[in-house]
Amino acid sequence: MTETFISIAAKTNQGARRNNEDNFIVSSNLATGTWTFSHGDAYTPLGEYGALLVVADGMGGSKAGELASAIAVKTIHDCFTPELLAMAVESEITIVNFICEVIHSADLHILNIAKSNNEAKGMGTTIVLAWLYDGKAYVSWCGDSRCYVYNSLRGLAHLTKDHSYVQELIDRGELDPAYAHDHPMANVISRCLGDDSKKATPETRIYDLRHGDILLLCTDGLTSMCSDEKIEHILDDNTTNSAECCNALVSAALRAGGFDNVTVALCAVSMLDSEEHDDESRTIRTSVIGRRL
Repeated sequence: MTETFISIAAKTNQGARRNNEDNFIVSSNLATGTWTFSHGDAYTPLGEYGALLVVADGMGGSKAGELASAIAVKTIHDCFTPELLAMAVESEITIVNFICEVIHSADLHILNIAKSNNEAKGMGTTIVLAWLYDGKAYVSWCGDSRCYVYNSLRGLAHLTKDHSYVQELIDRGELDPAYAHDHPMANVISRCLGDDSKKATPETRIYDLRHGDILLLCTDGLTSMCSDEKIEHILDDNTTNSAECCNALVSAALRAGGFDNVTVALCAVSMLDSEEHDDESRTIRTSVIGRRL
């Protein structure tokens, strides 16, 4: 039997913007409704219904973007209850359907509030979430907020694919991916929550977790300032402390200009075969395991 342990941390910074339109929530244990994360190098066992990380990047005039992202994460928070999760985890299909229904509910809530509030009209938000459950990560997204996975044995990989104008150019073979990061329309997205012209259409990917994985969710405040190579380098240098890794990523974005809000949420994963470890060795659930992941 394989036991999974996690260490979660998150951080946000408004950067050079007047206010922070990003929002995030994390739960280290959905079964107990624990909407907190560890500090530093603390690891905890993955609970009965797993753990959740959510990042949203709002858009709109005044504080409308901040409102849209707040509605999105609150809707997800309110839906990920132990009672609803007990029904959702019947199969991979029911899990994916549940996630899509939750995101559609967030989309509807944003649209309804925008209709009743003139100052909120036109508001929207991206969304990316990762639900770690039963040895897998269910990653769902709408927009250009991303989820990466890093492993010291395999390097950095994308688990999401931007819903953006630039990505569409790449998909059509009209743009070399090497030029995507600096493209003048890199911030133009093709999907979001709150678009009154079309229903939100999230994508979902199921990823098999591996020992030593680090899942990174982030807004484009990080990816517009730091290349994938830079992000990989930072993760490689900060594998033993989730909180310090978050700090290093945000600091790198700010040093590079910090023109946008920047938010990161990170989950480090350790998977051990319980038959190979005695009770004493399993005390890693409260520490960093004593080695570089």
